[in-house]
Amino acid sequence: MAQLPSFLEMYRDLIAIPSVSCLDTSWDTSNKPVIEKLARWFEALGFQIDVHELDHQAGKFNLLAHYVPDGCDSGGLLLAGHTDTVPWDEGRWTQDPFKLREADGRLYGLGSADMKGFFAFVLEALRGIDLTKLRQPLYIIATADEETTMAGARELDAFGHLKPAYAVIGEPTNMVPVTAHKGHLTEAIRVTGKSGHSSNPAAGINAIEVMHDVITELRVVQHEFRERYHDSTFVVPYPTLNFGAIHGGDAANRICACCELHLDMRPLPGMNISDLYGIIDQRLAEVKAKYPGAICLEHMHEPIPGYRCEPDSTIVQLAQQLTGNQAEPANYCTEAPFVQELGCQTIIMGPGSIAQAHQPDEYIRIDEIAPAQNQLRELIQRICL
Repeated sequence: MAQLPSFLEMYRDLIAIPSVSCLDTSWDTSNKPVIEKLARWFEALGFQIDVHELDHQAGKFNLLAHYVPDGCDSGGLLLAGHTDTVPWDEGRWTQDPFKLREADGRLYGLGSADMKGFFAFVLEALRGIDLTKLRQPLYIIATADEETTMAGARELDAFGHLKPAYAVIGEPTNMVPVTAHKGHLTEAIRVTGKSGHSSNPAAGINAIEVMHDVITELRVVQHEFRERYHDSTFVVPYPTLNFGAIHGGDAANRICACCELHLDMRPLPGMNISDLYGIIDQRLAEVKAKYPGAICLEHMHEPIPGYRCEPDSTIVQLAQQLTGNQAEPANYCTEAPFVQELGCQTIIMGPGSIAQAHQPDEYIRIDEIAPAQNQLRELIQRICL
């Protein structure tokens, strides 16, 4: 069996490879080099490797490393993570984001916490495990584009033989098991009016004024969300609707012909996404009737549903026992609902802090490395050995 590099060398190599996922094509980067490096390392340990180029995102790839003992075609453990990072703000980073730096008891670098570094943790945890002794399958998934469209997580069915009993997604949680989060919808409402000279308002249709009517109705939707839905699991126990950005008009002396509003909605776990759209359509029906053909809603990305794993699930109980940490919900969104569709009990748990995610000078604390490695190794042994 080929030797793996040291833990720090693997960490350094992963950080050094740009794998930015961004809707702005000037930033967006293929994750293929990261996938190829992970494939070599897992293959060196004795895993079988499958790589899938995404059907809906050319140049982006998912990797499945798997070791399935003879006689097993399902069960076992899946360890999952994403290979992409967000862009970086060169004006706020005090160092090269692609050079791992050790200082002040920390490892700094883009993806050190969120979350390319997780794969180095998994590889290090596996270093001393003889795969031929496994009694249950062990799978590792590395996905593309989690930070934007979650395109990779939406194509896990390309690996038809992937049928784990349990899954752990290694997002940075300080090794606290996360068992629920809200979904995420990003929508654009576009109003198309009719331009004209501002001296005669009747000569056109002012898109800003129409958008005012739209926002008035959506404020009612915000109230309806608060009154109609409740989940005490979350600090904000209702689905939210946020007005994030608005653009319209080009001159004070022209009737505005176009106005666009970007919305963020966070549905509770178990909510039917189509019901949310139905509420919005119902509230906007009168405004649409007043201005036929002027108002349209477009998805800025495909909806991400909410997620929940039952607190009495085997994987939750085991994770709490191994880490000593009580399970809790999260405010952010992950690939968990798509992994859960594989039919496995799914939690989110990994080294590092979510407070470092998407931040300049991102880091992971050195003193948490060894405990997290030991906990991951024990998790693998308890489920697969």
